[in-house]
Amino acid sequence: MSGAGGLLRKRLTAFSIGAGERLLAPIERHLGRRSLCGEAPFFEPSRFGWVAELERGAPLMRAELERLLRRREQLPSFQEISSDQRALTDDDRWKTFFLYGYGHRTELGRALCPQTTALVERVPGMLTAMFSILSPGKRIPPHRGPYKGLLRYHLGLIVPQPAASCWIRVGTEVRHWQEGASLLFDDTYEHEVANESDQLRAVLFLDVIRPLPRPERELNRAVIAAIAHSPFIAEARRNQRAWEQRFLATGGLLDAGQAGAVQQFVCLGVQDRELAGHDQDAEGDHHRAAGADHDREVAAHDRERAGQALEGKGKREEGDCEPGRVAG
Repeated sequence: MSGAGGLLRKRLTAFSIGAGERLLAPIERHLGRRSLCGEAPFFEPSRFGWVAELERGAPLMRAELERLLRRREQLPSFQEISSDQRALTDDDRWKTFFLYGYGHRTELGRALCPQTTALVERVPGMLTAMFSILSPGKRIPPHRGPYKGLLRYHLGLIVPQPAASCWIRVGTEVRHWQEGASLLFDDTYEHEVANESDQLRAVLFLDVIRPLPRPERELNRAVIAAIAHSPFIAEARRNQRAWEQRFLATGGLLDAGQAGAVQQFVCLGVQDRELAGHDQDAEGDHHRAAGADHDREVAAHDRERAGQALEGKGKREEGDCEPGRVAG
């Protein structure tokens, strides 16, 4: 019975992804035209006020990442959590460690990486946060992201040298990571990644809400909420929980200082039925906080534009995004 149920879930997930892509196509075109940051493969990170704090926190995040990498072999491959990634990778050379997935917080992530979690939770409109770890020689083939209502952010934490040996192409533009530096891009452009070095590459990986005016902002939020409660995300959450339990069952904590944090994680009930109520409260709080922060920053941006128009300074183009005023 469980086998039949699993097959049904997989078919429902595949159907929902295909149907969603067809439904979202006209919405995505409209959001691209109305985006407050315009439409481009890459965006200048300094135009987003939250980037500087993340870059300052890079050493703290790298330290937590390096502790995780002591058990690198036990970290999940991306496709173990998100099954649709199997179209891009079928080995164990693209590892992940999730802190948030579409607004759903992972308590193990918070227990093992508290400083990284605190930093990403201060990013307005943050929905997904994880460490993305590419092994030497790993290549991710050309593909596009699922939805234009988000922007993709990378912060280099461990970057191979020389820089040219590790790259990302978005559209026709090629960039290279630098440690402590940011890349911000639209992942609905075709993109691909290669680590052609003999060293590991690791970045902080975020999805943040694209800045939009009203009423597109509300439309975008409704679409994101629907995706967050889709069979696709539900499956990924089940996979994440299953991996967390396997990880804890292996014993051998990352270091002795984390014993209390992991014990708290277990006692919080991140198992089976107890997780549901805790997660729903946490994720609801996060969605509300992210939406409120995003609204405040975009509203401030809107007010300044209106003020400049009234003062006769001329209305800026809708794609303009000023430093510190865009939530992303």
